[in-house]
Amino acid sequence: MEPQKTPTSLVFGVNGERFELSHVHPSTTLLEFLRTHTRFKSVKLGCGEGGCGACVVLISRYDPVLEQVEDFTASSCLTLLCSIHGCSITTSEGIGNSKEGFHPIHERFAGFHATQCGFCTPGMCVSLFGTLVNAEKTDRAEPPDGFSKVTVSEAEKAIAGNLCRCTGYRPIADVCKSFAADVDMEDLGFNSFWKKGENKDLKVSRLPRYDRNQLSSRFPTFLKEIKHDVFLASEKHSWHRPISLTELQSSLNLNNSNGTRMKIVVSNTGMGYYKDKEDYDYYIDLRGISELSMIRKDRTGIEIGAAVTISKAIDALRENIRCDFLSDYVMILEKIADHMSKVASGFIRNTASVGGNLVMAQRNNFPSDITVILLAADAMVHIMTGTQFEWLTLEEFLERPPLALESVLLSIKIPSLELNQSESSEPRSRFLFETYRVSPRPLGNALPYLNAAFLVKVSPCKDSGGTVIDTCRLSFGVYGRKHAIRGNKVEEFLAGKILSASVLYDAVNLITATIASQDDNAITAYRSSLAAGFIFQFFNPLIDNPERISNGYLNGNNNNPFARDFELKVSQKKVLHDKVPTLLTSGKQVLEAGCEHRPVGEPIVKSGAALQASGEAVFVDDIPSPSNCLHGAYIYSAKPLARVRSIKLTPELQLDSVRDIISSKDIPNGGENIGSKTMFGIEPLFAEEEARCVGERLAFVVADTQKVADMAANSAVVDYETENLEPPILSVEDAVERSSFFEVPPIVYPKHVGDISKGMAEADHKIVSAEMKLGSQYYFYMEPQTALAVPDEDNCITVYSSNQCPENTHSVIARCLGIPESNVRVITRRVGGGFGGKSIKAIPVATSCALAAHKLQRPVRIYLNRKTDMIMAGGRHPMKITYSVGFRNDGKITALELQILVNAGIYVDISAVIPHNVVCALKKYDWGTLACDIKVCRTNHPSRSAMRGPGEVQGSFIAEAIIENVAATLSKDVDSVRSINLHTYNSLQSFYEYSHGEPNEYTLPIIWNELAVSANYDQRTKMVEEFNRINTWKKRGICRVPVVIQLMQRPTPGKVSIFSDGSIVVEVGGIEVGQGLWTKVKQMAAYALGAIQCDGIGGLLDKIRVIQADTVSLIQGGFTAGSTTSESSCEAVRLCCDILVERLKPLKENLQKEMGSINWETLILQAYMQAVNLSASAFYVPSMSSMSYLNYGAAISEVEIDILSGETRFLQTDIIYDCGQSLNPAVDLGQIEGAFVQGLGYFMLEEYQTNLDGLVLQDGTWNYKIPTIDTIPLQFNVQILNSGHNQHRVLSSKASGEPPLLLAASIHCATRAAVKEARKQLLSWSNQDGEDSTFQLEVPATMPVVKALCGLDNVERYLKWKMGRT
Repeated sequence: MEPQKTPTSLVFGVNGERFELSHVHPSTTLLEFLRTHTRFKSVKLGCGEGGCGACVVLISRYDPVLEQVEDFTASSCLTLLCSIHGCSITTSEGIGNSKEGFHPIHERFAGFHATQCGFCTPGMCVSLFGTLVNAEKTDRAEPPDGFSKVTVSEAEKAIAGNLCRCTGYRPIADVCKSFAADVDMEDLGFNSFWKKGENKDLKVSRLPRYDRNQLSSRFPTFLKEIKHDVFLASEKHSWHRPISLTELQSSLNLNNSNGTRMKIVVSNTGMGYYKDKEDYDYYIDLRGISELSMIRKDRTGIEIGAAVTISKAIDALRENIRCDFLSDYVMILEKIADHMSKVASGFIRNTASVGGNLVMAQRNNFPSDITVILLAADAMVHIMTGTQFEWLTLEEFLERPPLALESVLLSIKIPSLELNQSESSEPRSRFLFETYRVSPRPLGNALPYLNAAFLVKVSPCKDSGGTVIDTCRLSFGVYGRKHAIRGNKVEEFLAGKILSASVLYDAVNLITATIASQDDNAITAYRSSLAAGFIFQFFNPLIDNPERISNGYLNGNNNNPFARDFELKVSQKKVLHDKVPTLLTSGKQVLEAGCEHRPVGEPIVKSGAALQASGEAVFVDDIPSPSNCLHGAYIYSAKPLARVRSIKLTPELQLDSVRDIISSKDIPNGGENIGSKTMFGIEPLFAEEEARCVGERLAFVVADTQKVADMAANSAVVDYETENLEPPILSVEDAVERSSFFEVPPIVYPKHVGDISKGMAEADHKIVSAEMKLGSQYYFYMEPQTALAVPDEDNCITVYSSNQCPENTHSVIARCLGIPESNVRVITRRVGGGFGGKSIKAIPVATSCALAAHKLQRPVRIYLNRKTDMIMAGGRHPMKITYSVGFRNDGKITALELQILVNAGIYVDISAVIPHNVVCALKKYDWGTLACDIKVCRTNHPSRSAMRGPGEVQGSFIAEAIIENVAATLSKDVDSVRSINLHTYNSLQSFYEYSHGEPNEYTLPIIWNELAVSANYDQRTKMVEEFNRINTWKKRGICRVPVVIQLMQRPTPGKVSIFSDGSIVVEVGGIEVGQGLWTKVKQMAAYALGAIQCDGIGGLLDKIRVIQADTVSLIQGGFTAGSTTSESSCEAVRLCCDILVERLKPLKENLQKEMGSINWETLILQAYMQAVNLSASAFYVPSMSSMSYLNYGAAISEVEIDILSGETRFLQTDIIYDCGQSLNPAVDLGQIEGAFVQGLGYFMLEEYQTNLDGLVLQDGTWNYKIPTIDTIPLQFNVQILNSGHNQHRVLSSKASGEPPLLLAASIHCATRAAVKEARKQLLSWSNQDGEDSTFQLEVPATMPVVKALCGLDNVERYLKWKMGRT
């Protein structure tokens, strides 16, 4: 292959260090290289799809002609290593670190309390850094000292593509905004830099100083001389970067003729969507060819090379070219650029090419936004096939058969408009252009449900005063089987017509039929409805309003109600950018630092926050691989119930580097096939003869690299047999029919309250056998499941595991291997997000590695890929609920009877506790009497497990749904029904028999009333009513929701050791999962040791280090769950410190007599010399009186729905939450916000469904959408209530990890209120009075769900109503 070329070396820099490689497999990604061949581990693998931002790096490239450095962020998981020849890579460690000094970005992340688990934080830091670097290159005015040229809007959007599952984003946005020159310092939220009430100058001076000059001269000089053409060759694979079309043609011909498997690449971002299923021999990088990278502008239009990145195309389209083109054309280019800025995320747009996007659409039917908007703009494409060149319209290009490999797209041209007097007899003709995109995320980073673009030439009609449609091009993205299409029938119908309601009505019907005919899946009706909405939005403002045609803009300067609804703005210089909402307004954080037990109660910065930001915090996969280390991947069942006859690898992938396939047959004599255990039962490590659910582990492939292990597992051929097997149970209804249930021990089964028949008899009204269903939710911890097992001497093994239950893992590994527990050691330093998914579900992952390592006597590790993780995870418990409720005329409920079917999956896991948790949270209201029948159904799904607020989230929501139904039945205000059913202290005692506490502890009534005042609830309710009265196409809702939750403390160990220099090491059973456990423990240790009262104890906090959990060093660690582990760990540490203080007191008193005063270091040194035992262990066992308590909170949320699209905007959320006497209000604030946003995801965004076989449909970042910075409340206000002292709790504190998640139901209920208004309006268009208020809003209330309830045909019904009135 290409014998005339001499192989070159690949040269690049990482954080200033030079790397030169002569042999590289072309499929190696930059991420893979950084993590396996450098010491830089801040780049994390979160998804492998470019969808999460955990792996973002800054790439810098020198242009010798311009003598400039180009800097851009990129997704290193998709960037091929060979493509960075001559580039400098900067990771978060390269921005700053603990050795050379942290960057202000890192320090501000710490100081604004913007990190929790910290796994995603380095990627966030690099995204922000890239934005700051590029802002300095603009010609904007010099910013004030300490600030950047970046604007607040740009700063917020800097992390729009980065996912975080912990924080809720609000503090991260504050970090970003703090660098902006135009920031209002008052808008920045709670932080550790300044105190409330300090003036602006003082605040600025307290921020870690940002020096803009540090950004210059970062590019290494050794890279400036590098030649950019590169040819890398090895025995089997090569990478070529041609520099001319002729060279490209010869490469294509040569390799096409000898059957070489060839891959043409520009940036490889397509791999995020279309994973490589084969190994390629020859890679051709198109970026060296100048013709493909040029941007040319002339009077005929703008031509963009196919290898030009989307970001560069956006910049070119937005450049000031008004002098060269008609203003209509400028408007079109700017709107195309505006739409393109919502494609993917910034770090993908920076590398993804425009041509690659179009080719994927043409070849694979990729759902491309760019294709749709260019189709409407009548774009042309330039194609090279062999030595032949041709121009095609984009429409012709899309209709052709898939582009062959020898054909290359060279460029795309957007032709200028031809509009002059000779062509048009009407001098006032204008072009109007608009693009549309309805997506789960406003700023992009999500495929749209539907997109469209319309280019329409219109002119006023002299006779009628109306608007004439001269010509139009209407393009739509139709997903499923086809590429983008034109709405030809609608175009033909509209041409030459004067716009009217009846014409628009016919056009809408034509387009819905067109869209519906293209697709046959469940979401088709929604897409058709969206298309109708787009047509309506575009044309309706023009009906009878020709004056709206003003230089290509829809002129909104009049009092037409649609102008108000669509917020159409006029501007000669600016295109409509208002569809992207302002991300966030200032939120309020009201919290009170405790002063009684300092430093406990103070909002100190989270332990290790700056290390997390710089990427130096070590997670399991950051531990360097020991020599001879192997990597594992699972072969899992693709059938819900089948016998497994054999498992084989495909012949071409029986690679030398695959070392073994481990299964149940490899479990040693004396060992058990056990993968996990709970108090309710065990789950096997591997299926033996039968696979019982999709995703069940069948075998564990072990190979030399993770990539090979994954490829081998994916290619495995499993021979199944289903003969004579019963059909699988794939619904709770099937489970009932076949009596397939797990037993729930009586001790955890919920008790009835009162006499249900008596309660029903007291009711004036009854709702009988109402039904509802709740779906599942995936954890989406940013760090997937991971473990490393290292065999040791004497049949011992050490396992590093990302795990919330190391103790259980320890025990299971010992049982599986058939060795004593004393031979096993499990170490967990920190977890990159858990939410319950790293509890039971992490155990088999660690055990699989241990089994393989034990058998092969080599270290074995695994890093589960995101798709496999999502298929196997199980997630939150789905449920079917049937209830009957009796209530009086005033809304007071007298009786509630529940039947609940819980889908637990195939193994019991923790599912037996779900009935207790559901009822516990549901009891937040006084139901009068309560009876329940809850069955835990065994189905052929992956076993469901604990997920943040397991059962409690569902129970709390069920309560709200019942209250909503009662209010709707009575036609009463739902807030009054909630209020009348809140507990009195007497009813609280009946429903929460052992945990109700003293009367003064019942703070919910205070919170309920205080929240109404602080959030201005009554006035805002009236404002919402007024908004709904005057707005047709947007509706608002507001809702107030309480939470009452029972929390349990568990036995927890602790150990405190003091070294001779006075520094202190603390060990606890609890695991740091991002909840700030280490931080609170450090504070408690400093407080408790401070009781010795010697000099220098004020600095104890800085002397304390909390170390990793080690199951040999500290036994009986229990599990980290249920929100109370931090406080239990704190109490265990306090007991240890009390022991140490008692040991030190006599010595201290003696020394004081001798010396007068004594400092901490001297005391400890003397203690060492006098053989005082300075290590103490304790085991905190809560008493019956302190074991359980209730916690309270309330939230008010206001939302706005767009009834044309079903989009819900979360306008404002106000929370008051009772933390008792908070151990650290900054940490608790983060927990409250993060939990709430995770709950918002469950109730509004996250679909986690299965197909008919039980296979998960949402298996990656492309189709599973957690909240992002643009989908959280625009204004987020949180007040932490420091309620009274209580001797039965740990320094009077209360937990904050899970309960606030339940408050996110307020968003769902507010959405229901808005939908109710939309339905009332819909009825009025059909000339029906009244309201249909007993409808059910599904969970999650996604855009299609909301739109369906607002009327899929609401545009048609409105137009019909309008026609009837004229």
